[in-house]
Amino acid sequence: MPNAHLTPRDNPLTEGDRAPDFTLPNQNREDVTLSRLLDQGDVVLSFFPMAFTSVCSTEMGCFTRDKARFEAKGATVVGVSCDSFAALKAWAEHDKIDATLLADMHRQVCRAFGVYFAPLNVAGRATFVIKGGRGADRGRITWANSRELKDAVKNEDVLAAIS
Repeated sequence: MPNAHLTPRDNPLTEGDRAPDFTLPNQNREDVTLSRLLDQGDVVLSFFPMAFTSVCSTEMGCFTRDKARFEAKGATVVGVSCDSFAALKAWAEHDKIDATLLADMHRQVCRAFGVYFAPLNVAGRATFVIKGGRGADRGRITWANSRELKDAVKNEDVLAAIS
């Protein structure tokens, strides 16, 4: 692991940008499309480097703990990593993660969001709130947080960002 700061070196998307639509397999090998999730409401899209690692387990564990709070605000939490769907399924079962986990095995989605971390060939740690529903702002990023790999997002910050 390099000694440099473990922050994605790409140019991450930010507030006001349109989120690119995508389809990825989840941990159960079912295709999940962002635009279909947005039909149901806001989406919290949280990129993480790797399953079975301490910060990732803590972060997704907190999302699981607060799932009802996100749902009460009409938001769906989705995790994205470059792991295989098999690894994500095993991790979800092991850590009792109650969230949709998407396998970006070709790194196309993390690159599209500007959060690919090339030194480790993983997704960087970043969370986006994407506006759902039917209005003109549908698909627009309303909150973005890109951080070092060692730093988990604070759910209170994410919840406060959901309108």
